[in-house]
Amino acid sequence: MKVIFRTRDPQGNGMRNEVERRVRFVFRRLGWQVPRAEVHLSDLNGPRGGRDKRCQLEVKTQARGLVVVSSVARDWRAALDAALARAIRSVVRRIKRVAPARTPRAASPVPQAHY
Repeated sequence: MKVIFRTRDPQGNGMRNEVERRVRFVFRRLGWQVPRAEVHLSDLNGPRGGRDKRCQLEVKTQARGLVVVSSVARDWRAALDAALARAIRSVVRRIKRVAPARTPRAASPVPQAHY
């Protein structure tokens, strides 16, 4: 899985390794369905503080399209975790929705002896 990290904030740059590690961990079982994830971290209010750290996550899935989610929180770790939770739910929902329903096999008739 390819993880692309983007931010303009110098404090957000320090999150690069942790973001890549968290994204790979969350999508570890769906890596075959998710070839690319792009993470954007931004600070909405600048140095004023408050609940202003935004994480936008774009997840490209195999034949299921693009899933884009975002989250705003007091710090980047909380915003990242919330965005990852929403993204994994969306990806799993799309996989289940598109997957063909399994139909049980009809029981084969028991051959009867002809005397």
